[in-house]
Amino acid sequence: MANVYDFTVKDRKGNEVKLAEYAGKVLLIVNTATGCGFTPHYDPLEAMYRDLKEKGLEILDFPCNQFANQAPGSEEEIHEFCTVKFGTDFPQFAKIDVNGENAEPLFAYLATEKPFAGFGRGIKNAALKKFADLNNKKFGEKAYIKWNFTKFLIDREGNVVARFEPTVKMEEVRSAVDELLAK
Repeated sequence: MANVYDFTVKDRKGNEVKLAEYAGKVLLIVNTATGCGFTPHYDPLEAMYRDLKEKGLEILDFPCNQFANQAPGSEEEIHEFCTVKFGTDFPQFAKIDVNGENAEPLFAYLATEKPFAGFGRGIKNAALKKFADLNNKKFGEKAYIKWNFTKFLIDREGNVVARFEPTVKMEEVRSAVDELLAK
């Protein structure tokens, strides 16, 4: 059976990185964007990373421009934005597609392991769903990820244990990470 350690991705400079290098760590894998309403998630993500890195947490950041062109910059421009504006220190990888024919295989795998279950209730969530559905219509069955800042939680053995849509409160994400690190 496959797990995330079977995948190789590219860092922001184009170098191949085997995710097996993160074996034994708890991972939070996130597709991000610099111009999204959820971009402020970088603050609690960085705080979580600072607080929990020594306990075995790694956050892996994958910029993506497939959602309303909200990450139009180059890898270097995106990295500079994140480090200057949010002080991010966690690993940032090459900009990728998460949907369609050119979807990064890692994200197709993650979404297959933990499929989309909805954005939750409320008018904002319903509005996001409508907008996401229109945006993702072009990807058909390969619309794996519905919006920016979808987060996947991976245990120390490389198994996908949870998926958090961007509408999930960061406190809930942090609680799940804390719980997994304590195991």
